[in-house]
Amino acid sequence: MKKTEAKVYKQQLLNLRARLRGDVSHLAESALKNNGEIGDFSRMPIHMADIGSDNYEQEFTLSLMENDEGTLDAIEHALLRIEEGSYGVCEECSAKIPKLRLAAIPYAALCVKCAAKHEK
Repeated sequence: MKKTEAKVYKQQLLNLRARLRGDVSHLAESALKNNGEIGDFSRMPIHMADIGSDNYEQEFTLSLMENDEGTLDAIEHALLRIEEGSYGVCEECSAKIPKLRLAAIPYAALCVKCAAKHEK
């Protein structure tokens, strides 16, 4: 891949990383905010269904954070591959990853065929 193309993908990855870091921080604040303070009975749910809803929301938020953190790891790995000069090459079969795929998923480490094999 040409350095000018890699530079464009690097900028996309950096922008995506910054956005996701903000999302993770916001989700963490949201999950912690829902806990309230000890002794704060004004926020205490009265009905069991309210408690269940609060627990579901917190678990859902934590799940979103985990997913975003996995994507952040993939972005860091892609940035490292750019620096090494191996970006755009499938890590499994060494084929070129199509630019259309990289435009959609700039942190993709596998070509479409190898990604499909891993999904099965």
